[in-house]
Amino acid sequence: MQFRQGDVFVEKCEKPRGQLTPVEPDKGRVVLAYGEVTGHAHALSPKDARLYEVKGWVDRLLVVTKATALLHEEHAPITLPPGQYRVRRQREYHPEEIRTVAD
Repeated sequence: MQFRQGDVFVEKCEKPRGQLTPVEPDKGRVVLAYGEVTGHAHALSPKDARLYEVKGWVDRLLVVTKATALLHEEHAPITLPPGQYRVRRQREYHPEEIRTVAD
């Protein structure tokens, strides 16, 4: 199961084997990514979801305990069913570096 909202890609996955470190909610939201240009955020309710850094991953792990909406000020909401998801940011190549896309 896969979902995309702007530059954020969310894909159902198995629980990773690496060490999990919780990412604290920011201003009452679980923030998957901030837009560098607008400051808008791809975010969920912390009562229904939890975000983790995973040792050895560039991406993050999102655990959704109850169907919840992924919200962003410039995109339609997406309802994520319960499960574990790998959260990926779209990246782009430039001769100097590989950069995360700014939404």
